[in-house]
Amino acid sequence: MDLKKYKHEAAYSYTLGMAPTLELIQYHREAIDKVYVHPDYVPRDESYNIFEVCSSQDLPWEVNKKVFDRLSAKENVYVIGVFSKYSAPVAADQPHIVLVNPSNSGNLGTIIRTGVGFGLKNLAIIRPAVDPYDPKTIRSSMGALFHINLSFFASFQEYQEQFFAHRIYSFMLKGQKSLRELHPPFPPLFSLVFGNEATGLPDCFLDYGESIIIRHSHAIDSLNLSIAFGIAAHTFSQCE
Repeated sequence: MDLKKYKHEAAYSYTLGMAPTLELIQYHREAIDKVYVHPDYVPRDESYNIFEVCSSQDLPWEVNKKVFDRLSAKENVYVIGVFSKYSAPVAADQPHIVLVNPSNSGNLGTIIRTGVGFGLKNLAIIRPAVDPYDPKTIRSSMGALFHINLSFFASFQEYQEQFFAHRIYSFMLKGQKSLRELHPPFPPLFSLVFGNEATGLPDCFLDYGESIIIRHSHAIDSLNLSIAFGIAAHTFSQCE
């Protein structure tokens, strides 16, 4: 494979760093093409020795500094895992996170990691949107991307037509109900819907299910998207 800096249209992507690479190996070993190791890599201990991990999983690996020069601008990256993009569609019998036109890879990665932490492992993305397979997104998720099921939709209507049994909770500044008013038990099937970082959800989402506002002081105009999601995910979490 002639590896080049990541582009959205590429059939492959890659992890940057030991932690996301280990998550890739654990959850999607079948998608891995090769693991690359920097010549300056020094194993911390046996459990984090990438050579031992690759050998135990029968994975091809290669020490190659040129790959790091080409793919990674950061000096502290010593392991890269190259993998083919795979399909893992959202499950119909599980709650969903729904992101409408997310545009920031850092926020997306944080949301994915937070969702996994609170047991929400099904993500629907309404396009246009930032690419979840971008190495920057993968790294910000700390490899949590490899824990989740992921589907893309051209519109929210397309999503809702397929998952009509899910109760919609749209989070927006014009929400008609405060998050504090919601109390478990929640329905087994629900969708936590969030909009774009800059514009939020359009007013039409007031007509979908329940519209929810996370109240905060007037000292700020809004919460960061990933923070707002974390608050909502904690409320709806069934983790103990």
